[in-house]
Amino acid sequence: MNLKNTIFISIIALFILQMIVMKQDAKLEEENSKPTVMVSTFALYDISKYIASDMANVEMILPLGADAHSYEPTPAMMAKLYDSDLVVYSGAGLEPWCKNFKFTHAVIDMSSFVNLKELDSDHEDSHHHHEGSIDPHYWLDVDNMIRSAVIIYDELVKLFPQNRQILQTRKDLYISMLKKLDNSYKKELASCKLDTIVVNHNAYSYLSSRYNFHIESLSGLSPDAQTSAKSMIEMMDHIKEHNVKTIFYENFASDKAMKNIAQELNVKVDSLQPLGNLTKDEVEKQLTYEDIMKQNLEKISSALECK
Repeated sequence: MNLKNTIFISIIALFILQMIVMKQDAKLEEENSKPTVMVSTFALYDISKYIASDMANVEMILPLGADAHSYEPTPAMMAKLYDSDLVVYSGAGLEPWCKNFKFTHAVIDMSSFVNLKELDSDHEDSHHHHEGSIDPHYWLDVDNMIRSAVIIYDELVKLFPQNRQILQTRKDLYISMLKKLDNSYKKELASCKLDTIVVNHNAYSYLSSRYNFHIESLSGLSPDAQTSAKSMIEMMDHIKEHNVKTIFYENFASDKAMKNIAQELNVKVDSLQPLGNLTKDEVEKQLTYEDIMKQNLEKISSALECK
């Protein structure tokens, strides 16, 4: 290859490299020019991402695998929240760090717009709203997800008034999906041999109330609560008495107690997803709220021995 050809090829290669860099810079500039929407829990993120799609940079506040109950934002995350155009957080006591945080732009405490439930000291359902005993997992009730979709849509319209029709179409499609999901739960859980699922952490009272089954749990609302010997014995007695064949632990809580019980009683142990956050594996599989709710349904239906 002569010198002229070498120089020519080098110039072409340099030109292509420059074009790639310019394209990447343009893409980065476009991303940086989009409004930023920060969302605290996965279920609300799923709504926001679906409706906003490519109009905004929608990000989760919770890092992958973090427990929503105990997460504290880093200084870097606090700065990001301060600059965000819209922050959507769950409320209902799930993010205590929000109390003293000064938001500079639009912010939604979604718990103000949904129906909340309480649990009394025996972990039974109650509808009296006293501070401190509210179950924050309200996104497991489809009606609350529908309300959340409407509220998030309204806020996104304020950011993108020129795209109201597109946003409305996406919102309507998301709500249609939720209604189909609701019908699947009602149909699948309509006739079951058993009426109670056994879990380590009662994150599922909204599901159980809506679809008429019960929860037997080791630790009530707190996934970090210490399990007493008495609770373990009572749980094991319930499993034997009711011939329970499958017990569950939550993805983001310790599975040790439930696996010990399963081994002792020779029953199956499996996980349920409360949808506050995702694991790395679930993100890699690009699972949605709908996907995980269907997985939960299949597991609950099997555990309750539904027809």
